[in-house]
Amino acid sequence: MELYAAYLAEIKDRETLGLKPKPIDDGGLVSDLIAHITDKASEHRADALNYFIYNTLPGTTSAAGVKAGFLKQIILAETEVAEITPAFAFELLSHMKGGPSVEVLLDLALGGDQAVAKEAAEVLKTQTFLYEADTSRLKAAHEAGNTIATDILHSYARAEFFTSLPDVDEKIDVVTYVAAEGDISTDLLSPGNQAHSRSDRELHGKCMISERAQAEIQALKLQHPGKQVMLVAEKGTMGVGSSRMSGVNNVALWTGRQASPYVPFVNIAPIVAGTNGISPIFQTTVGVTGGIGVDLKNWVKKLDDAGNPILNNDGNPVLEQKYSVETGTTLTIDTRKKKLYAAEDGEELVDMAASFTPQKMEFIRAGGSYAIVFGKMLQSFAAETLGVEPAPVFAPSKIVSHDGQGLTAVEKIFNANAVGVDVGTPLHAGSDVRVKVNIVGSQDTTGLMTSQELEAMAATVISPTVDGAYQSGCHTASVWDFKAQENTPKLMKFMHKFGLITGRDPKDVYHPMTDVIHKVLNDITVDDWSIIIGGDSHTRMSKGVAFGADSGTVVLALATGEATMPIPESVKVTFTGQMADHMDFRDVVHATQAQMLAQFGDNVFQGRVIEVHIGTLLADQAFTFTDWTAEMKAKASVCISDDKTLIGSLEIARDRIQIMIDKGMDNDDRMLQGLIDR
Repeated sequence: MELYAAYLAEIKDRETLGLKPKPIDDGGLVSDLIAHITDKASEHRADALNYFIYNTLPGTTSAAGVKAGFLKQIILAETEVAEITPAFAFELLSHMKGGPSVEVLLDLALGGDQAVAKEAAEVLKTQTFLYEADTSRLKAAHEAGNTIATDILHSYARAEFFTSLPDVDEKIDVVTYVAAEGDISTDLLSPGNQAHSRSDRELHGKCMISERAQAEIQALKLQHPGKQVMLVAEKGTMGVGSSRMSGVNNVALWTGRQASPYVPFVNIAPIVAGTNGISPIFQTTVGVTGGIGVDLKNWVKKLDDAGNPILNNDGNPVLEQKYSVETGTTLTIDTRKKKLYAAEDGEELVDMAASFTPQKMEFIRAGGSYAIVFGKMLQSFAAETLGVEPAPVFAPSKIVSHDGQGLTAVEKIFNANAVGVDVGTPLHAGSDVRVKVNIVGSQDTTGLMTSQELEAMAATVISPTVDGAYQSGCHTASVWDFKAQENTPKLMKFMHKFGLITGRDPKDVYHPMTDVIHKVLNDITVDDWSIIIGGDSHTRMSKGVAFGADSGTVVLALATGEATMPIPESVKVTFTGQMADHMDFRDVVHATQAQMLAQFGDNVFQGRVIEVHIGTLLADQAFTFTDWTAEMKAKASVCISDDKTLIGSLEIARDRIQIMIDKGMDNDDRMLQGLIDR
């Protein structure tokens, strides 16, 4: 019982910080809880029961494995706990997402007790996080004539795990909270200097904005029961800067709703808004949690009689307010009409069609995008196994194809990597498409969250379709404090076991590689047709097209080898003449920005891909430009090289990968050698 005694001591320490007991991920500690639960004379029995039910993490944690095994014993009447009936045990299993819980449910559904099997089957029909080991068992049982397995497969083919969910509320009443004026950086929502606490959601939540802001948000919730707090970036864009799932997690923790009553501090469905909308990366992260992003358009440029913007003394456009969203303003979101209304008089304020596309409505209904991604794969598997067509439940992907129109560079790359579309249909900007991801990078300050997300969705190994994946150690290397020394080895051990190349050796054999993550990803990209996903906003490669992403998108890329996103529009940037001897490429970067603003007035790069046509720049020089595009709020960048330059860049990449191999960084699957062999 030493682990339980240590846990009680930790609980007392957390109480001094105003924190609740930390969620449990250790199977040994859960075994201690079970010992107290089954000992009716134990003075700790009531608390242990509470921690077991409400404070044990799901997914593939060792704690989830022990919990699922004990619930199986209760269902099979091998042990008895008065407070946990077999029906309640099934309910608890249904909230554990996958991994050990699905394994137990399959054991029961395919077992000899028909009454238990039918109950287990009904729970399985609600689950989506099934992997090859799980689906193979179902397929084998179906082919062997097991009617329950066949029934489960038919349910999956009809996507009943989705159709049985309640519809999205038609009207959502909100009350505004202006978090700041101007662009709101994710660093305000999840400060970089508190990165060490991101995996402890309750603790990390205390660093969002300020203690005063947190108190004001709580006060709004008390003053407006039944209304959800909507976080607002007044006169700015919400969620600019680094790609932080932790930022959305914090907003959800303070303003969203609990995803499951049996999983603590995991909230979903935040509502965020900005005068200029939501940054693309942040919007994707909001979708991971089933939230809503609102483009308010509540301030517009003031125009003169000729229709030209009026400028102030600084040369910036003068803005005028269309409607107020000051803190405490009550509004109504109509998800059917896709409009935002004033709560008091019902005045229509702004169209929200972009917030409620068919795909986003699915994310909201399912409580996040993960369930939709895995659900679609599960439905396809079941339909193929049964030899039937999948039920047309999910919204079809938006296809934009213009006959006779050529393709931009990014459109060509997306078409080459598209999954599940007709080969003969060229896809243009605006199309929603599933694409194969070639290279994936996990950043170390968000890596612990990424590992938690992988555990929560019951993923245990990297998708075999990913060519290369890297877990960095660059950010924590600069601040190697006690927290970094405690957390980083755990992260590297997990990611190495999952199948990534790690910047630090879990066995501490090779010397740590502290190169910045996006530089390493640039080095291991060996194909200019690649799609790269990285957990850092500066994931901008000089080969292929790279997207800085939240940890949720990184998780899906690692687990499935795919990403789903709209093909973005492009802005072509070309250069003429020769660069003067006294200049370096940073001067070119600054000149590009200045000329763009002079020509267009607004930032036309925002949300688009910048296609850079400088064919003679080697990878490192081109990276200087592509890396800068993150600061211009561009979605990504593509650097077009001539053949000779590309060959030179690939030779540099090959040599640097070989250095990593020589250091001993390759993994058991020889991922790095595979990149060279390509």
